[in-house]
Amino acid sequence: MNVAELALSADEARRLALRAQGLLGAADRPAGVPGILRRLGAVQLDTISVLARSHELVPYARLGAVGRAAVESAYWSGGRAFEYWSHAACVLPVEEWPLFAFRRRARRARGHRWHVLADSGRACAAVRERLAAEGPLTATELGGAKKGGLWWDWSETKVAVEWLLDTGEVVCAERRGWKRVYDLAERAVPSALLHDDLSDAECTRQLVTQAGAALGVATRADLADYHRLKATQVEEVIAGTGLVPVEVEGWGKPAWADPAALAAPPRGRHRTTLLSPFDSLIWDRARTERIFGMSHRLEAYTPRARRRFGYFAMPLLSGGRLLGRVDPAREGSTLVARRTTFEGDLRKASAAVPAMAEALHEAAGWVGCTEVRVEQVFPLETHEELVQAVKRGPGRG
Repeated sequence: MNVAELALSADEARRLALRAQGLLGAADRPAGVPGILRRLGAVQLDTISVLARSHELVPYARLGAVGRAAVESAYWSGGRAFEYWSHAACVLPVEEWPLFAFRRRARRARGHRWHVLADSGRACAAVRERLAAEGPLTATELGGAKKGGLWWDWSETKVAVEWLLDTGEVVCAERRGWKRVYDLAERAVPSALLHDDLSDAECTRQLVTQAGAALGVATRADLADYHRLKATQVEEVIAGTGLVPVEVEGWGKPAWADPAALAAPPRGRHRTTLLSPFDSLIWDRARTERIFGMSHRLEAYTPRARRRFGYFAMPLLSGGRLLGRVDPAREGSTLVARRTTFEGDLRKASAAVPAMAEALHEAAGWVGCTEVRVEQVFPLETHEELVQAVKRGPGRG
């Protein structure tokens, strides 16, 4: 049973969450992108690219205009990371390889993922032989990813290599042109980490501990969602994580906090930035609403006529709060704010205009745009305010 040792205000919980996610206080620039990855424990990948892909937007939000090539290099060079199933398909620090032994074992026990091969042994052996002889290869280089039909109509080779990735014989340690590059785990994972020795309970205990540190303060559901565990798995190990039971104002649910986060009150500068919808600060809709009071969801897969905020609406974080969102696009050297929607009443919306103008200019510069154009703005009364703030330029909104 959870017995709260400490009561936190809603504001204290919000600040703990922001600092844990690297969005409050001085950025650890010497640690750079690898430091962000280690701190978060997982950075979600996604195919959508508007300003940039989500795994690029995550370090940008915390470090500012770090070079995009540097971001890719930080993930995919030096054996620092691998891709596997965590919250979704994620970039993970290579040190976490042993922690996903429970998931690899579960996949092996199931025997297949979506596709069933007539001769799985032969197909997997062929993939192993090619990788052993030729080194890291994409599915295309291995013999083709698709049979020629729809995206899920995978070739035998693609089915085999993805199965080997699921079960840990093969690793994706790089993305090249958004294609997975596969290699043998024995070559890509440091020997000290290349094992499945941890029990299922120890894997989940360490993952829940890591999630607690990355979230700062969290409910049981928050902790489970971070690496897509089951609530029962969290319940079984929570007592051994060292996380501290707390009561958070307005949450109405048992919660736990990272003891290191509680040891020092969060202080420092807040980032003003646009967030990817897949950023781990906001990827859980229920948690985002509980902490920030914003109901946000990705509408990329919602029919256009039913979208409220846009295809890839990016929330605006400023002063530690979510003040609105913007659906961006790029047209040549122009960043287009297709639809900007502020939170709250007209007074709050107007107060958020300078922060939105600042965030738009910084994002434009990062992706190589020289102009920003504002289209729809809501409330309508703030349209001209935002247009003028953007025209004045950064720092003069």
